[in-house]
Amino acid sequence: MTELKILILLVFVLSLFMKPTSVLSAYEVRCIERERQALLKFKQGLIYDSDILSSWGSGEDKKECCKWEHVECSNKTGHVIRLDMFSILRGGKISPVLAELRHLNYLDFSYNHLRVDNLEWLSHLSLLKHLGLSGVNLNQTNWVQPISKLSFLEELYLSGCQLGNTLPAFDIFANSSPSSLSVLDLSKNDLASFSMNHSFLNLKELRLNDNQLNEFHPQSLEQPSSLEYLDLSNNKLGGSLPDLRAYSSLQQLALSNNQFKRLAEGIWQLSKLKKLDLSSNSLEGTITEEHLSSLANLDYLDLSYNSLALKLSSDWIPPFQMRTLYLRFCKVGPDFPKWLQTQESLSVLDMSFASISDTLPTWFWNFTSLSSLNLSYNHISGEIPGQSSSNVGFSSPVDLSSNNFSGPIPIFLFRSIDIRLSRNMFSGSISHLCTMSTPFTAEVLDLSDNQLTGGLPGCWIFTGFLELLNLANNKFSGEIPPSLGSQIRLKMLHLRNNNLIGELPSSLKNCSDLRMLDVGGNKLTGTIPQWIGTHLTSLTVLSFRFNKFHGNIHPTICHLTDIQILDLSRNNISGKIPECFNNFTSFVQEGNSTESTRFYVYPNVQNHFESVPYVDTYADNVLVHWKGRESEYRKLGILKGIDLSSNKLVGTIPHHFADMRGLVFLNLSRNHLTGNIISSIGQMERLEWLDLSRNKLSGKIPNSLAKLHFLSVLDLSNNNLTGMIPLGTQLQSFDPSMYAGNSQLCGLPLAECPRESPNPDHGHGSKIEEDDDEFISREFYICMAFGFITGFWSILVPLFLKHSWRQSFFNFWSNIGDWIYVTTMVHTARFKRKFLA
Repeated sequence: MTELKILILLVFVLSLFMKPTSVLSAYEVRCIERERQALLKFKQGLIYDSDILSSWGSGEDKKECCKWEHVECSNKTGHVIRLDMFSILRGGKISPVLAELRHLNYLDFSYNHLRVDNLEWLSHLSLLKHLGLSGVNLNQTNWVQPISKLSFLEELYLSGCQLGNTLPAFDIFANSSPSSLSVLDLSKNDLASFSMNHSFLNLKELRLNDNQLNEFHPQSLEQPSSLEYLDLSNNKLGGSLPDLRAYSSLQQLALSNNQFKRLAEGIWQLSKLKKLDLSSNSLEGTITEEHLSSLANLDYLDLSYNSLALKLSSDWIPPFQMRTLYLRFCKVGPDFPKWLQTQESLSVLDMSFASISDTLPTWFWNFTSLSSLNLSYNHISGEIPGQSSSNVGFSSPVDLSSNNFSGPIPIFLFRSIDIRLSRNMFSGSISHLCTMSTPFTAEVLDLSDNQLTGGLPGCWIFTGFLELLNLANNKFSGEIPPSLGSQIRLKMLHLRNNNLIGELPSSLKNCSDLRMLDVGGNKLTGTIPQWIGTHLTSLTVLSFRFNKFHGNIHPTICHLTDIQILDLSRNNISGKIPECFNNFTSFVQEGNSTESTRFYVYPNVQNHFESVPYVDTYADNVLVHWKGRESEYRKLGILKGIDLSSNKLVGTIPHHFADMRGLVFLNLSRNHLTGNIISSIGQMERLEWLDLSRNKLSGKIPNSLAKLHFLSVLDLSNNNLTGMIPLGTQLQSFDPSMYAGNSQLCGLPLAECPRESPNPDHGHGSKIEEDDDEFISREFYICMAFGFITGFWSILVPLFLKHSWRQSFFNFWSNIGDWIYVTTMVHTARFKRKFLA
C-alpha cells in the first residue's frame, strides 16, 4: 500500500512540470491559413443560397476550415484534401486561386452552372484522384493538357460540358495519360467519334452515352482491357454491333437508341456480362440458344423496339437466372415461352407486342418474386386463377391490357400500384376490392372496355392514392358512391358508357386536382352542379354527354379557364348560353396546348443499370365527338371545342363567341336558338367544324364565314336563313344538304339567286344599317385617298427637284401636244377637201 501511495505522489509531481501541449492540441486550429484564404476568395465568386456555405467565414468562430461544410482535411497534416460541391450552387465562377490547395485528392464541381476561363491551375493539384466538372462549359477551354498532367487521377467526370469533336479521332490522352484512370464519363456532349487506345488499358468504366457518335473504335484483341462498364446509348452508331471481344471483363453494356442493324457474334462471347441493353435500334434477325448459351451471369436483358425474333426450344434450360427481361416488340410467340419457368428470380417481365397467341400456363402465377408485369397487346386468352395465386404480389405495374382474358379479376391483381386490365373480356363484379386484407394503394386503375357488372365499390374512403380511375365502357350500374370523393389526388376520372344513375355526389368537389371528368353515356340526372366551376378549376376535359341532366348552365362554369373540351350534348339542358364563355382562356388563346393525357407513375422498381427509380407513363385517352363520329385522342394538342348540341337551349348565340379564336370545333345543333349568326364569326380562324343545324336561326350568312380557311365540316341546315351564300372557296365546296331546310337561301352550291334581290325592310324602319362585311367601307376610301396622294407626290417631287427630268417631262408632253395638233389639222383638211369642195 505504501509503494502505491509513493507512485501516485510521483506521478502528481511530474505532471506539474509537464507542458500542457497535449491538452491544448485538441483546441488548436488544424486548417492551414493559406488554404483557408484561398477557399474564402473562391467563395466570393460563387452564387448560392444563404445557408449553403454559412459555415465558411473569416470570424474567430469560423477559423477552423476543416469543419466547414463540403470541406475535408487530413487528420495528420491539416491540409485540405477534399472539396465536394456536387450540385449545391446556383452559379458563379471557378477561381484559379484553388491552385493553393495542392494536397487535394478529391474535387467535384458538377452540376452547379459554374463558369471557368481556364484550367491551367489544375496542373498544380498533382495528387488529385477524383475530378468532377460535369455541367461546366469547357467548349472554349483548353482542358486536355492540364488534366493529362494529373498522373494519379482515377475518376474523371466531364458529362454535359459541351465538348465538341475538335481533336482527331478524339484521342484524349494519346500521348500522355494517367495510367491509373479507371472511370471516364464523357456523356451528354457533342462528340462525333471516339477511339480506344493504350491509354485506357486500366479503365473500368466508360460513359459515352448521349453524344453524336457515328464512329467508335474499340481496342484490338492484342490489347486486353479491364473495362467492366460501357455505355454507348443514345448516339448515331450504325451498321453491325461493334466487336467487343477485347473487353472480356465487361459486365454491363448499353447500346440502346442507336442505328445498329446487324447482330455481331462477339457480344455473345462476353461470358461475364450481367446487363445487356440493345433496345431501340434497327436490329434484325433471330436470337437462338447459341447466342445466349455463354451468358451464364446475365440477369438483365433488353431487346425491345427491334425487329428480332426469339427462336428457343420449349425444353431449353437457360444457363442464367434473369431478374429483368424486356422483349417489347420482339417476336416471341405464338406460344408462351416455357423456358421462363426456370427463371425463379424473375422480377420484371415485359413481353408486350410480342405476337403471343396462347393461354397463360398455371405455373406462371407461381412466381413469388415477380413485381412488374407487362403482357399487353397480345392475344393471350383464358382465365386468371384466383386461389393458387395468393403468393403473387405486384408492387409495381401489372399491364394485361389489349388481350382476350376472361372471367373475374382475381383479388391479388389489386395489390399493384398500377393496374391496367383494359380491352379484355373480364366479367363479374369488383366488389371484392373492399375485402382485401391489405390496403388498396393503387395510383392507376384502368378496367375500361371489359364486361364488368354490378355496382361501384363503396370503400374508397379507406384509400387515398388514386390518380387515375378508368371504368369506362363496362356494364356497371347503380349510383356513384360518395366515398369516391375521398380520392383527393385524383386527376382523371372516366365512368363513361355504363348504366350509372342518380346525381353526381357533391363529395367530388374535394377532388380539386381533377383534370379530366368524363361521365358521358350514362343515366345521370339532376342539374349541372355549380361546384364544378368553383372547386374543380383545373379541369381541361368535362364531358356530361348523353345523360339526363336538366336545368340551366350556371355562369360559374366559366371559372374553368383551362377547359379544352366542354361536352354537354344530348341532355335536357335549357335556358340561355351564359355570356361569359370568353372567360375560357384556352379557347381565347390560339396555338397548340401543352396539355397531355399522359402522366408519370413512380413504382418501386429499378430501371436500367443504374440504381434510379423506374418512371412509367400512362397515356390516357379522351373521347370526343369529332366531325360526326366518336374518336379517342391521347394528346389534346390543338383540339379545343364546345359541344352543346341536342339540348333545349334558347336565345341567341352570344357575340363574345367570336373572341374564342382558338376554338377548333363548335356544335350548337338541335336546340332552339334564334337570331342571326354572329357577323364576326370570321374571327374564329381555327374553326374546322361548325354545326348550327336544326335551330331557328335567321338572317343572312355573314360574309366573314368565308374567311374560315380551315373549315372542313359545316352544317347550317334546317334553319330560317335567307339571302345569298357568301362567295368563297370553302362555302361553295360543301354538299348542298349542309344548307338544306332554308327556303330563302340561294347561291352556290344551291340554286342561283335572282339578278335583283331587293333587301326587304322586315319592319325595322327605313334606316339601313351598315354591314360590317361589305366591301365598300370607310377604310376603303381612306386607303384610296392615301394611294392617290402617294402616287401623285411620287411623280411631282422628283420633277420639282431634278432639272433634267423636269425638262424631259415637259418636252415629252410638248411633243405629244404637237403631234396631236398636227394630226388633227391634217385630218381636218382632208375632211374639208372631200366633203366641202
